[in-house]
Amino acid sequence: MPQQRSSGAPSSGAPQDSRRPSSRRPGPAEVTDITPFNEFGALADLDFRHCAFDAGAVVLDAPELDDLADTDNLVAIRLERRSDLPERFETADEITEVMPRLGQHRKVETGPVKGRVLVAAMAAGAAAAAAYTALTPRQASEVTNTVVAADPASHSEGATITGTSKGMQLVAMTPALNVTGHNEELAKGAAFAQERAEREARLARPLFVQPTQGIFTSGYGYRWGALHGGIDIAAPIGTPIYAVSDGVVIEAGPAAGYGALVKIRHSDGTVTLYGHINTWVVSIGQQVMAGDQIATVGNRGNSTGPHCHFEVMPGGGSRIDPVPWLAARGVSVGSYVG
Repeated sequence: MPQQRSSGAPSSGAPQDSRRPSSRRPGPAEVTDITPFNEFGALADLDFRHCAFDAGAVVLDAPELDDLADTDNLVAIRLERRSDLPERFETADEITEVMPRLGQHRKVETGPVKGRVLVAAMAAGAAAAAAYTALTPRQASEVTNTVVAADPASHSEGATITGTSKGMQLVAMTPALNVTGHNEELAKGAAFAQERAEREARLARPLFVQPTQGIFTSGYGYRWGALHGGIDIAAPIGTPIYAVSDGVVIEAGPAAGYGALVKIRHSDGTVTLYGHINTWVVSIGQQVMAGDQIATVGNRGNSTGPHCHFEVMPGGGSRIDPVPWLAARGVSVGSYVG
């Protein structure tokens, strides 16, 4: 039968083949020879640019990647200025480094003497902080006073106590709200709201309205050999007469032929006339808006019955037919009844 071999060392009697690699692991005391990559110089001196080892060369040339944990005691690099060059020609390339760049950031070993000095300094700082805390008085916090019914000294001015000393007691305080001032604020608010509502209502009115509500009985033109320079709208005495558009009153009161009249000048310079009125409720210089009452229908002057005589004078000059002027502004006086 063939002889079996153990996994350990070969038997002393069997010959060994030097060409076959030994499967035995080297011992801890044995030294393994490592063949260097470059036998003619240091690995860091090789130029690995434009080759497969380019990334490795960059890592070798990066001193900041060495001992990253030892960064608490870094040594600053001191730079000196070259004195042989004028100051205006100094550049970054003309600065000379006094201390080498590589290897200067390694951690400096701390000896036993320096450690004891550090502990003593920390102890002295703690003692100083404790002494400052003991000698510095603390600021007293503000205390809110509480009103106690049983203690009259804690009552505020105007407070009233009800109840018995052995039972529940109530402290009635003077209300902080000023009722008079509150009522004044409410009144001012109501007045402001009313004024605003009136202003919005006036702005919502149409720009042009009819002079009065009645029957169109006479038109513009010659009548009885004379020019009738306006239109007549018949209505009972006392019927309200309105301003046809916004403007300013330029005349109000008695006038020859008309009995009494009101004249209004509008923003474009047009003047409107309201004649044969019974009463007027405006004065000269008063600002009126379209739809504001200015007078009432009457029968004064050269009149054959109660009516409002209405005229239109562009620019305050010659009179024109009021019917087409009103129609162009969206107002109709109705059909002519003659």
